[in-house]
Amino acid sequence: MSLSLSPGLYTQAARLPRELLTVCSITIATRSFSVLHRPTPNYPGHVPLTSIERSGLAVGSAIMAFFNPYRADLIAACGEATATPYFIYRLRDAMLSSPTGRRILRDRPRISSKTLSMQHLRTLPTNAVGRCYADWLDREGVSPDTRDSVKYIDDEECAYVMQRYRECHDFYHAITGLPIVREGEVALKAFEFANTLLPMTGLSMFAVMSLKPAERRRFFTIYAPWALTNGLKADELINVYWEEQLERSVEELREELGIEKPLDLREIRRAEKERKKAQKAT
Repeated sequence: MSLSLSPGLYTQAARLPRELLTVCSITIATRSFSVLHRPTPNYPGHVPLTSIERSGLAVGSAIMAFFNPYRADLIAACGEATATPYFIYRLRDAMLSSPTGRRILRDRPRISSKTLSMQHLRTLPTNAVGRCYADWLDREGVSPDTRDSVKYIDDEECAYVMQRYRECHDFYHAITGLPIVREGEVALKAFEFANTLLPMTGLSMFAVMSLKPAERRRFFTIYAPWALTNGLKADELINVYWEEQLERSVEELREELGIEKPLDLREIRRAEKERKKAQKAT
């Protein structure tokens, strides 16, 4: 049996708030299925999940990632499982509301060593965004090729939004100067939570409980206030077309985005280590 709507109902539906239409479209597009009869994937690598599977993945990956925060695959799975149905759509809508965000969604750029020439970036002026990014990668021993592909988000466009956020994460590190040590990651996740509202970034802040007492004090007195203040006031970083900003001054870009650079965490940790070493020597 097929259902049809009268022209009058179509007119009324067109007047509904965009948020309600989005919820309705998500609900209509959602199909119930069993683990033995999964629907056809919506894009290469997509793994459709039942509601129970998604909940289990969210809880399990969050717990395991807490005990082993360096498992990027667990953090990625938690991020995808908790991003739907609302949060990733909010981030997608933020891109649709921005001319640059819409261009990114249209162009679908990817960030990797194949799309960015690290050799070229290392030749840029020291204050250039690209040079800052390359220097940060070299200093931290990180590669842009380590980001897992999104597979647990059903909507293909939203899957790209999550992939874009994931691949831009190191640019956030680079322009803030925060290192990949646990203390730095917690600070950056707090910043990302205030800026993106993705649940995984908020859940990651629970890792502060695993920090040493001095690190926790530093987080709550220095980096948490910085992260929340700057994350809320800064422009939506998901709308930055990083590939077009590589030769710009990083100070100029930070000012344009509304981001204040935090205190140098590596320098603070180095000074503290030297102070403790000097105390032991006396």
